[in-house]
Parts: sequence; structure tokens; C-alpha cells
Amino acid sequence: MANQDTPDTTRDARLEARVSAAQKNLLQKAAALTGRTLSEFVVASAQDAARRVLAEHEAIRLSREEQLAFVQALLNPPAPNARLKRAAKAYRQRTGA
Repeated sequence: MANQDTPDTTRDARLEARVSAAQKNLLQKAAALTGRTLSEFVVASAQDAARRVLAEHEAIRLSREEQLAFVQALLNPPAPNARLKRAAKAYRQRTGA
């Protein structure tokens, strides 16, 4: 099967890392157990970890109590205080809105 160059398969960027001998040994053992090369294992593991971190930071998780407080704040917002009024006025002056 021919290699199709897509953003996920084109490998023209390089990533280097210094690790201890113990870390390299650990990674090599894990790679061997999964049937991957060391590079394949390290790249796949780093990519999985990066996806998890991004997913954790892209979603907001609220408890039931927090959900109710959030909805109440949207449905019944408090009256703007003096600081918020000043900020809105400054924004309108800067943007001409």
C-alpha cells in the first residue's frame, strides 16, 4: 500500500529528548511488549498523553451544585456593580460600540 502524505503521516519534523539509561530501558521494554519500535512507542504515548491533556482543558466539568449556580447566574444575573459599569464604558470608548 502506498504511503499517503497527510498531516498525520508526513514525518518531516524532528523531536529529541534526553533520558536516563533507566528511562530508555523502561521505554524499550514497553515498546517491545507492544510490538512497536522505541520511536513508535514514544510518539504514540506522547500523542495519547497530549490528547488527554487537551481534552481535560477544553471541557468544563461542574458538580450538580455548580451547574445549578451557573444556570441561575445566567437566568438571573446580578445587577452590574460600579466596576463592571466602568469596564463596559471603557470598552465602548475603545471599540466605538
